[in-house]
Amino acid sequence: MSEFFFNVTVNNQKPKNISIRKEEIAIDGKIFEADVSQISGKEFHIIRNHHSYNVLITEINRKEKTVTMMVNGTQYRAVLKDRLDDLLHSMGIDKAVTHRISEVKAPMPGLVLRVMAEAGQSIKKGEPLLVLEAMKMENILKSSADAVVKKVSVIKGDKVEKNQVLLVME
Repeated sequence: MSEFFFNVTVNNQKPKNISIRKEEIAIDGKIFEADVSQISGKEFHIIRNHHSYNVLITEINRKEKTVTMMVNGTQYRAVLKDRLDDLLHSMGIDKAVTHRISEVKAPMPGLVLRVMAEAGQSIKKGEPLLVLEAMKMENILKSSADAVVKKVSVIKGDKVEKNQVLLVME
């Protein structure tokens, strides 16, 4: 018989301990009793304590272990952590895994066509930083993490070498 344990934080509130065993769910040790019907792949109808809830899962991010859902028109974001996450945290390894960038380097020699970032700018993960032309191809270099641009070391028209520092982040 499989049993799963999660530590769930919803909308940055106090975390709850959830255990799932067979078809039984317990929240902080108390059995969660509800009638749950799956309407479609990501849509559910729940009746609990004579109240009706329509739940639509709008996003599942497996990498960040988050689930975003709409419950009766209100959005909730849940962060799930399992025992492995807790173990990594207790050992301080989770901080080592957090991806921080300090320098953005040229992945290949090329020509800077466009610079979209400037010093002092807050950048989100996946945002374009600059366009580098290499081998007649335009390559958009994007941020691999949320950061603030500390220094831009190149301008439009600069020729760069592989591993040359293009931006410094903090």
